[in-house]
Order: sequence, then structure tokens, then C-alpha cells
Amino acid sequence: MIDCHVHLWDPASGFPWIRPGSVHHRAFRVDDLAASLPDGSVTGSILVEASRGDAGETLALRALRVSRPDLVAGYVGNLHVHGEGGPGRFRVLLRELGDSRPNGMRLGGASWVDTPAAARALIPELAPAGLVLELNLGRGALSAAARTADRHPGLTVVVDHLGNPPNLRTDPGQWHRDLERAASVPNVVVKVSGLLTQQHGVEPEQTAELVERVVHTLGPDRCLVGSDWPICLPRGSRADSLELSCRGLGRLSDDERAQIRHGNAVRVYGLRG
Repeated sequence: MIDCHVHLWDPASGFPWIRPGSVHHRAFRVDDLAASLPDGSVTGSILVEASRGDAGETLALRALRVSRPDLVAGYVGNLHVHGEGGPGRFRVLLRELGDSRPNGMRLGGASWVDTPAAARALIPELAPAGLVLELNLGRGALSAAARTADRHPGLTVVVDHLGNPPNLRTDPGQWHRDLERAASVPNVVVKVSGLLTQQHGVEPEQTAELVERVVHTLGPDRCLVGSDWPICLPRGSRADSLELSCRGLGRLSDDERAQIRHGNAVRVYGLRG
């Protein structure tokens, strides 16, 4: 399996969102990543930026990819922090990074309109460089992904955490409609991740039904799996998170499960090997 959503950070380097005293307020390093799942079930991970707050995070993720290819299969940088330099400077950066450039760049916010215009201006630079766009929006991620993918048909848009659906103890009606809209645009891909956090208090069988609906609606060739470690730790371990993400894949064929657990990540992120 390739775990398509993990983070590493050290609060001493930034990350102002991490609250002192929380389980997250410590350094999580690459050796912690290795120790978090030592049974060999994960053959590689995609590191995802964690809002350090400066462009240096991209280079820090790159260094981890270069130094530990046995653990880090690829990485996704933060598009926000490169926005002020403009498209020209961003193109130069990608050329300088060469074969070790990011596999994707992430755009986040409460909603699409809350994302920085300067960062959105970099989106046309992604597909020509072989990078995906990742979206992590508090609301409307699936519909925003569909609109963006429509405007940029050569760009793969990856939606984090199933588009952040509401907890299933509430009505997810609009999310269902947005999922159908995303399914109509073939270059939208969805990560099955974040479930331990989003669906806290929901029965695992009900969460599995949510995953089944996503896979059925988009198709198994447009889904990825991620743990969201160490964000998941207040609710469970990395193994717990991956188990919950995969629980809804039980009715698929072996080949379809292999696609979601490994093959799609290789294709979507352009991984080596």
C-alpha cells in the first residue's frame, strides 16, 4: 500500500496552527514515520505540506524525499507560500528542483473564495510540470475541484479527505450532490482519508458505507487511500486510520483494491517504479 497522506513537522520551525500542549505539539520526524507502521504493509508514503508558513517547507519536504526514498515516495508542497513570487518565479523553482520537484501542490482554506488569488494564479503552471493540484477546503471542495478540473482538462485535481463531508450524524445532502458533480469530471480524484477525525462517533460500518458510495460514484480508478497521520492520533493510530479507510473496499475485486491501495498513487503522482 502507498499511504497518500502523511505529515512531518517540527513546531520549532513554524506551524503556528499547532496548539501547545496538544498531542501534535512535538516534532514528528521521518524515523517516527517508519516506527508508526513497522509491519511493512505500507511500501511508501506521500508527504503533504502542513502549513509551516514559508516556502522553505517545500525544500524541507524535497530533502526528505531525496534522503529517504525507502519511506517517502513523493511529496506535495504548499501553493500559498509561492504565490507572491508569481508564475515566473514558480516556474524557475520547478526547473531548479528538476526531477526532485514536488508531485503536487496543495491549496487550502475554509472555501474556494478564501484561497489566495496569488496562489490560484499558479494553477496553470502545474499540469505542464507534471504536478497535481490538491484541494483541502472546509466546504465545497468537491464542487470546486469539478470547476477547476473543467477549466484545466490536463490537470489532475486531488480532493483531500473525501472533500471533508460532514459527520454522518448530520445531513450530508449537499456533499452527496457535490460528489456526483465531481464524478462527472474525469480528472478529479478523491483521497479516502481523514475518516477517524471527520467521522468520530460514527459506527465503522456506516463510515464504510460512505467509502463504498465514493468508490461506486467515482470508480476505483479515481480513489486513493491515506492515513492523515499524525493528525489522526487523537482518535487512533496510523494503522487504525488506514484500516478504517480500507474497510469500505471489501466488496471490490482484488485488482480494484490493488488499484486504490497502490496503482492509482503511482499513476496520479507519477511515482518512480
